[in-house]
Amino acid sequence: MLKSITAMLFVCCLGTVRAQETTVMLSGSLVDAVSQQPLPFINLVLRPATDSTAGVGTFSGDDGRWSIAHIKPGTYVLHASGVGYSALRRPVHIGSLSANLDLGSLLMQPSVQELGTFEVVSRTAQVGDQMDKKVFRMEDQLSQSGGSVLQALRNLPGVTVDQRSGKLQLRGSDKVAVLVDGQQTALTGFGDQSGLDNIPASAIERIEVINDPSAKQDANGMAGIINIIYKKDKREGLHGKASMLVGAGALGIKQADLPTVRPQYGNTPKLGSSLGLNWNKGKTDLYLQADLLSQRVLNRDEHFARTYDNGDVLRQQYLENRDQTMYTVKTGLDLHPNERNDLRFSLLYNREAHIDHGDVVYFDGTLTERQRLWQFHEDEVNTSGQFASSWTHRTKRPGERVEAGLNYTFHREDEVYDINDATPAGPGYNNTALLADEHVADAKLDYVRPLAHGRFETGVKFRWRHIPTRITFAASAQSPLDLGAAGGATYDELIPAVYGNYVYERERYELEAGLRVEYVDLKYNVAPGHNTYSSDGYDYLQPFPNARFAYKLNETSRISVNLSRRVDRPDEGDLRIFPKYDDPGLLRIGNPGLRPQFTWRGELGYKHDITKGYVYVAAYHRITSDILTRIITADTAGTQLYSLAQNAGQGTNSGVELVLEREVVKNLKLGLNANIYHNTVDAFSTVSAYPRPTPYSAQRQQLTSGNVKVNARLLLPRDLSVQLTGIWLARDIVPQGSTAERWSVDAGVNWKVAKTRSELTVNATDLLNTMRMGRTVTGDGFHSVSTDYLETRAVRLTWAWAF
Repeated sequence: MLKSITAMLFVCCLGTVRAQETTVMLSGSLVDAVSQQPLPFINLVLRPATDSTAGVGTFSGDDGRWSIAHIKPGTYVLHASGVGYSALRRPVHIGSLSANLDLGSLLMQPSVQELGTFEVVSRTAQVGDQMDKKVFRMEDQLSQSGGSVLQALRNLPGVTVDQRSGKLQLRGSDKVAVLVDGQQTALTGFGDQSGLDNIPASAIERIEVINDPSAKQDANGMAGIINIIYKKDKREGLHGKASMLVGAGALGIKQADLPTVRPQYGNTPKLGSSLGLNWNKGKTDLYLQADLLSQRVLNRDEHFARTYDNGDVLRQQYLENRDQTMYTVKTGLDLHPNERNDLRFSLLYNREAHIDHGDVVYFDGTLTERQRLWQFHEDEVNTSGQFASSWTHRTKRPGERVEAGLNYTFHREDEVYDINDATPAGPGYNNTALLADEHVADAKLDYVRPLAHGRFETGVKFRWRHIPTRITFAASAQSPLDLGAAGGATYDELIPAVYGNYVYERERYELEAGLRVEYVDLKYNVAPGHNTYSSDGYDYLQPFPNARFAYKLNETSRISVNLSRRVDRPDEGDLRIFPKYDDPGLLRIGNPGLRPQFTWRGELGYKHDITKGYVYVAAYHRITSDILTRIITADTAGTQLYSLAQNAGQGTNSGVELVLEREVVKNLKLGLNANIYHNTVDAFSTVSAYPRPTPYSAQRQQLTSGNVKVNARLLLPRDLSVQLTGIWLARDIVPQGSTAERWSVDAGVNWKVAKTRSELTVNATDLLNTMRMGRTVTGDGFHSVSTDYLETRAVRLTWAWAF
């Protein structure tokens, strides 16, 4: 295994961080130093300090104000001259953190007197200069072309994906906020990110990973923010891109089925299509992105060996074959009625429907006696919709603006389980039906004021969230379904917030400091009649400060220090009081008594530019209280297990991240991302309420883990490019246990067909079919070892045509 991993590290690497060109608008006003009156029609020229012959110029307006746009960070001298006034040469510092800088009022003397020189220091504008955000363009992710955004994310530096739950992790934590075009939606998940599997990577322009968000962003998501940006074509006229996808997955059986189980899916077909349209005419921009995917998936194939303290051994297989269809439509209208105002409207609709054919079989340790065969037919439809609108007003002061936004999201989960239960006592039929509607409305108002050496921004936001949920059970005589745990509940959340953020930048250093204050009022109302839980909730008023200081050591090296406080609130699914019966031997249930977890995080980063590349190293530390997790307990007989959401004690997460990227030879770019961290969860005690109060105590748990991702991209003649990506994940902590080591290799080939405006892409995930999800859990009365052999290897062919 080590030899294979070592070899893989030499031929693969991680996704590429692309540089973005930064430009700045410089503005100010000219005033008579004696009369204090504005000076119109004064000539201004901004010249590089090292070249007095080049430059860009403008004239002041009637009110004395002026602006010069599209200035690259660098060393400049500002010259102002007019009849009756001495020439002005004035120093200013322009950095790369703010898109607009306002010098304020510049005084011009009526006398002939020349002021001192003014210098602006140049700095290369690269993604990562601030070292709090990385940008990845989907066109560079060949090994994931044709797949979903969730599949593409697993190849990005510092990001890992739990393929079973769809949850993302940044630097070992799954507390991640996921945005689409800067907005949080039900499609991407307020508690998990499985909805990202419904968005094709072909529809996305870029993904931003923000490890240290500013106070302007919501305080939830202590690990950071992932922002997914849809494609837009800004060219005049009608333009678009269409694509078709064919593929197959589950290529090769990883593990044979246990007796009496229906055959697992293999060679699963996948068909998809995509259409993107943009129409730009003058001050109007219309766009449409529509995507369709129909596929079969071996969604889960988990094998268990469970040993109880009384000596009994249970062998189990959980098999889930899925037939899935999903489509997503996003459309929008951008209006620019005049130079000072912009209006934006967008609609997003997604429908994901799947039918799961599940077999959960239980045998004794020798596989000679079948104890239960639990076969279910799950028909689930998830529907999401979003309306977003915004208004941006720019004042006469360049860069000063007011932004207002309204956003509404709806998500419906409609799930029906039909279950046939075969036990030695006889057959039985069971049914569960769940309907959960999620309504989320956001209103916000932001203000940005450019300053001579940075900017100040402030704003307010109000969020309302309402989730009524109801479930019904129908059970046979010998059924394990708990009829007293059915019923209804309503989740209500109100979050008003206010923030202020200040950015200051000079030649050698920069500072950003902000404070966000949030009030949260959450109520979870349980309908009368539930046999265990009653209504609960909480409220708090909490500050969330953040500060970042960066210092430029020289032209190629810089360091930064970040400190912030963030929160993670329980999601509705963590509070949901209804048992989930897809596996009757291990029931999952929420806990309305959960409370938020709060985290202090600090980071020290260093970035050094090298020839045709860069090196980035960061050391980070997090301290979290009231950790949100799940605890597995057993009933009095020791054979029925329950997984309940709980608050654990305090824990820490400390680690080091390395990102190395370089073009080693012409047309060959290699990269390496390594992340090593140490997780600790202090000893704690709690009581699981369902189905009856059960105390649980855990000893202090700690583990050093990490992951390595390597990537190689080679550009060949005739517009052909090849990419290999390798991922290795070390053993890691889970509640009451750990996950096993795992690794995989992905590959992609892209060919831009000459003179046709089309391209062909072939990509393969888990090329060697090595990815397995192993897990070990030890609780009171049992020890469980499991491995999930779900579908990970798939090959896709995508044809795309631009017009």
